[in-house]
Amino acid sequence: MQVCTTNQQISDLISTWKLAGKSIAFVPTMGGLHQGHLSLVEQASLKADKVAVSIFVNPAQFAEHEDFDNYPNNLDQDLALLKAHHVDVVFTPNAKQIYPNGFVSNIKAGSLSQGLCGESRPGHFDGVVQVVHRLFDIISPDVAIFGQKDYQQLLVIKQMVEALSLPVDIFSGEIVREADGLAMSTRNQYLSAEDRMVATDLYANLKRLKQDILSDGVSTDLISDTQTTLEENFKIDYLSVLDANTLKSITDNTTQIAILCAVFLGSTRLIDNIIFNKG
Repeated sequence: MQVCTTNQQISDLISTWKLAGKSIAFVPTMGGLHQGHLSLVEQASLKADKVAVSIFVNPAQFAEHEDFDNYPNNLDQDLALLKAHHVDVVFTPNAKQIYPNGFVSNIKAGSLSQGLCGESRPGHFDGVVQVVHRLFDIISPDVAIFGQKDYQQLLVIKQMVEALSLPVDIFSGEIVREADGLAMSTRNQYLSAEDRMVATDLYANLKRLKQDILSDGVSTDLISDTQTTLEENFKIDYLSVLDANTLKSITDNTTQIAILCAVFLGSTRLIDNIIFNKG
């Protein structure tokens, strides 16, 4: 496994592979790796000849009050995990490599960034598409893999790729969960032991809401009841049931439903979702 720290290093390596007829699959991360990330790496290895992973905590997608300065930094551990999963190259740039001209960019998130996390984290998705576009430009992947846990982000990136006609295919990886159902997340390590026990209630309530929707259809009463139950342990950012393809209200043409939720448990923000076919 090679580790590149500069744009020139990884560009030269990728060019060598492409001249040899090799395809490239890319998994962008911010480090703090867990099995959820590694499942994306495993999927990437099935999609192309070479697997590239980036580790870069992107300052452009954090607001001033968020956890950029405290975001977990376990580079040695992350590299060991990636080496064990036979990753071909890891790109670990600093901010000057990604943003040589500062954070000013004409790359903006599209309409799917409105509402949900886009409402509670203004500017977040502009920062996401900016860094993803920049990484695509440096690495020139044939395919890229993103996790379903950040579902709105996944759709925002797909929208950007389509709008800009970028030559990369986007694939998603399913949410990987702990044995008790909690969606794996780097931020889970912020939870106290007591909060960690409570956190499992989030997914349990979303599963119950899914079954109720399949039985009785979508209704404001069902969503309201679930929100009331969640409020016993969580501070709710949002709980929404939307068309999974458009992130708009469900209509007769809806084929897939998305239950999307973000909550705070203590100071830790947790997101989760369930995507399922309309009954």
